[in-house]
Amino acid sequence: MDLPDLRPDIRFARLGDDPSDIAFAFEAKRAAMGPHIIKRWAWDEAFQRALHERHFREKPFFEIRRSEQRLGTLSFQIKPDHVRFGEFYLFPAHQGRGTGSAILAHCLSVADRLSLPVRLEYLHWNPVGALYRRHGFKEVSRSETHCFLQREAVRL
Repeated sequence: MDLPDLRPDIRFARLGDDPSDIAFAFEAKRAAMGPHIIKRWAWDEAFQRALHERHFREKPFFEIRRSEQRLGTLSFQIKPDHVRFGEFYLFPAHQGRGTGSAILAHCLSVADRLSLPVRLEYLHWNPVGALYRRHGFKEVSRSETHCFLQREAVRL
């Protein structure tokens, strides 16, 4: 499924298996997640690249673009009983300005139209958890490193 654009100016283009698409998505991850990863572990380039490439093969990635500017990436995957949201990486210059909130709200509205809950996870110490909770996500489980959240579909 394609992800509809967020009017007036944010577009979501599906990334393919071209090496430049994989590299762009990895740079978005490094920029957005690197500071949170190194709070707990050293940045292991080979491990992070292999993990990223595995995730890239397993789920659909979308480029987030405003006009000609690449803002970051996200993954939006429709499953039979839920929507999987993840790999939501905005470059630091686009964080803290409401862009992430607008994109998340847009993706949630797509899931609501499908009457499906949305699931995601994030590192415990990543402040993005506050964004997800503001948008109605509730913790459903926890591992040593991750919080697993779900937001029920809102009836339209």
